[in-house]
Amino acid sequence: MEWIKNTGIAASLVLLGGVAVNTTYNKKQDSVSAIAENKRAFPSQIDFAGEQAPLNISDVKERLDRELLVNANLDATTLLIIKRANRAFPVVEPILKQYGVPDDFKYLAVIESGLVNAVSPAGARGVWQFMPETGKQYGLEINELVDERYHLAKSTEAACKYLLWAKSKFGSWTLAAASYNAGVAGVNKQMTFQGVESYYDLMLNDETSRYVFRILALKEIMQHPAQYGFSLTPTELYNLIPTKQVPVTASVTDLSVWAKEQGINYKILKIHNPWLRDRKLDVAAGKQYTLEIPLSGY
Repeated sequence: MEWIKNTGIAASLVLLGGVAVNTTYNKKQDSVSAIAENKRAFPSQIDFAGEQAPLNISDVKERLDRELLVNANLDATTLLIIKRANRAFPVVEPILKQYGVPDDFKYLAVIESGLVNAVSPAGARGVWQFMPETGKQYGLEINELVDERYHLAKSTEAACKYLLWAKSKFGSWTLAAASYNAGVAGVNKQMTFQGVESYYDLMLNDETSRYVFRILALKEIMQHPAQYGFSLTPTELYNLIPTKQVPVTASVTDLSVWAKEQGINYKILKIHNPWLRDRKLDVAAGKQYTLEIPLSGY
């Protein structure tokens, strides 16, 4: 996925995913100097899901420093992520809470996909980047017509199920997060071989070694955006568009025609229902799909 850069000085406040963030946009000419001058640019302490990162260990501090610097110096991508979070987090946060998964896992989705329905070279898809078999294992419908990896709410539920299972295996949310990248078996194998029980004590491949630190960096930057040079006015954030739910209990042979019957067009239908993967929708007897249709005026 892409990473991020630097912009701004604060003036007012808006809520971003339940967190108050400063809101004015002023581009800085020298972002690195701006960060260096900011006393809070490197946190004195930071935790993931309540589990403190041991910043007293030199390599742990340096690994976090790397991700903060990288992500604070990739302008457009971070700005887009902050804008998208205003739309995505209100969907993700209640589901995490419902399942008892810590709110910090919304930042895992951030580093997995940038909060868009990304497609990886390996075939992982959606905001939560599920591979086909894993998605099916956790209850997602995936076929030629329907791919619920692209359904934000349902894929968030699937991610919660995986993370709860991983937490039950490790007893640690940080290790559960690492396993989202390397797999439970992969993390467990290295823990057994190395004889350690903490993510921060493990020698792992480069991607997994950076994984939790990327989450921590995005959490820190998104919770304190102006302190890392990022701030936006409320009007610059992407809003969650109000929709109505339309049940579909019979097959639809032409979704373009169906969309017009709902008062929208095919493009708008696909924007709000990206899990529809064809021009038609087959509905088996006794099956029901629910499609999101934006309310009039949106």
